[in-house]
Amino acid sequence: MRPFPPALRATSPLVGRSQRSQALIEFALVSPVLLLLLFGVIDLGRAIFYYDTLNHAAREGARVAVRASNQLPANADVLNMVTAQMLGTPVTEPCPQGPVTAATPPANSAYLYVTEPAPPATVESTPPPNAPGGEYAAAASGSCSAVNPASGNQQLQVTLRFNLVLITPIVAQATQNHVVITAAAVYRTEY
Repeated sequence: MRPFPPALRATSPLVGRSQRSQALIEFALVSPVLLLLLFGVIDLGRAIFYYDTLNHAAREGARVAVRASNQLPANADVLNMVTAQMLGTPVTEPCPQGPVTAATPPANSAYLYVTEPAPPATVESTPPPNAPGGEYAAAASGSCSAVNPASGNQQLQVTLRFNLVLITPIVAQATQNHVVITAAAVYRTEY
């Protein structure tokens, strides 16, 4: 394309309009990539935040489960502490003493388990000590393992499974709207 002669450049309305159109097209081509990167960084930050929060909540829950006090701790005490540490994230106990299965928690919520170290993925009818000392022994029911309160400085494991739903559309579809983050802490009981 031939440039405009100098005399016509100042008076031609097409000169400024074509540059604005070019900038608009460039922005339309680049903006989806920039937005994808922006939301990807936000999702990465959320994942790191929840990873750290889950690990902290698992440690605090394990501390509550193993502490020696006048009234021995129960599953409800562990759940209350973990819920307080999770900053408003819903936490439930589908089967408090396991088995820890591959079941996916609901969107942006967590499952809590208090079990023996290295819990099995199947129901146990006669498990090793797998509950805080304040719990009562109970038989296995349905898909949940039996309850066997810990004593004699046994180890207990607190496990949290969190389902992180990403906000970046393409990545969320690729992960089928769930990224499960797991955190566990093993402590020896003080009772």
